[in-house]
Amino acid sequence: MLFNSFAFWTFYVVLFVVYHKLRHRGQNVLLLAGSYFFYGCWDWRFLGLILLSTVIDYSVALGIGSSNSPWRRRLLLSISIAANLGILGFFKYYGFFAGELERLLTSLGAPALLPTLDIVLPVGISFYTFQTMSYTIDVYRKDCPPTQRLLDFAVYVSFFPQLVAGPIERASRFLPQVLGTRRVDEADFRTGLYLVASGLFRKVVVADNMAPVVNAIFSTPYGELTGAEVLLGVYAFAFQIYGDFSGYSAIARGVARWLGFDLMVNFRMPYFADSPSDFWRRWHISLSGWLRDYLYIPLGGNRGRAIFTYRNLMLTMLLGGLWHGAAWTFIAWGLYHGLLLCVYRVFDQRTPAQDRPQGTALHAARVVLMFHLTCLGWLLFRAESLTQVMVMLQTLAVDFTVTPLAAMTAGLLSFYAGPLMLFEFWLERRREPLSLLNVHWLLRGVAYLYVVYMMLFFPPPVPSEFIYFQF
Repeated sequence: MLFNSFAFWTFYVVLFVVYHKLRHRGQNVLLLAGSYFFYGCWDWRFLGLILLSTVIDYSVALGIGSSNSPWRRRLLLSISIAANLGILGFFKYYGFFAGELERLLTSLGAPALLPTLDIVLPVGISFYTFQTMSYTIDVYRKDCPPTQRLLDFAVYVSFFPQLVAGPIERASRFLPQVLGTRRVDEADFRTGLYLVASGLFRKVVVADNMAPVVNAIFSTPYGELTGAEVLLGVYAFAFQIYGDFSGYSAIARGVARWLGFDLMVNFRMPYFADSPSDFWRRWHISLSGWLRDYLYIPLGGNRGRAIFTYRNLMLTMLLGGLWHGAAWTFIAWGLYHGLLLCVYRVFDQRTPAQDRPQGTALHAARVVLMFHLTCLGWLLFRAESLTQVMVMLQTLAVDFTVTPLAAMTAGLLSFYAGPLMLFEFWLERRREPLSLLNVHWLLRGVAYLYVVYMMLFFPPPVPSEFIYFQF
């Protein structure tokens, strides 16, 4: 079920009405049943994977929490990590690595026929795998106690608003909300309404109207595009993926808020970042925080010699790219962002952040530069192959003819994405993502009417699935 579908809202209204008539324990039972139904609507066969992951990590965490033996605690944690990464690796990466190994052996003169499996990727597997792994690691680190009831832990793993595309919630933050009594007041309703309305606008109006243009440009045969079409196609994808993913996160936070849950902020005006590190503090915050706390810092972080810091940055972003998918383009995207972090780290150490105040021409130039560096990364992310990336980059350099397609794309970007960027510029200046809730009710009403108007009169040609469902 898509958040922008009548099926989802029918499901949600029924669950919402029943939920608020139940006591705490009944609410958790309903949430678990509703979450499994929600996930089962994608493919009921993969419910077994969530159950397996839930039982393994629930049992392992209880064992870790009840043991004072260091070796036994490490063994149990290793079992959890191996099981989770084993499941994720088999479904997500087996086909890619088997194919690449087969091609390598063939090129070396030792052809091999490796078994191939036609495996459907379970939706959201990367998200709930990282979430359950963070739980057992946190219990091992004694950052949170193990949950005693399997029901409560299962709700934490499968909570339907953020099950298939995040945000990736930490147990120390989210489990207390599962265990405690929840109440919804007028402020929660207003906040939820704002998050749902802004999320639907980003997804339905911005992302889905960009999708046909992006698909047309990236499916055009090599050599038939001009540089202007490539550039504007990349711009369009930048706003498609941002509207799509930030829209999902906003809707997830909104519907969760109406149930009494406070999900973490996953996006904070990322296209106004002035450096790669600033970008990753604003984009997919739950994943970048996960990679920092469970990968970058354990590798050594920025402790020790600079060369080791750069190694840790590159490894972290390489694995971050691989997390997104089994393809060389994602690996290249991760390495590219790792390289950006390293290069900026060298230069920014010479100019501390306090010497780069916002509102200056230098800061504006850094924001514009960072946006275009991010867009270059989006070319790697969206392209079907590294060959397509090279051809498009060559086209950018040699032919910048403005065609009717390029002009149309520029017009669509201005019409659909322009108002969103103006609104986010206002939020950035106020430094408060929920600023709209603090303005006069009449202005807020006009904003909501604009959202409804755009969704009714400028719907996308074809509704699209959320991009991050494939991860």
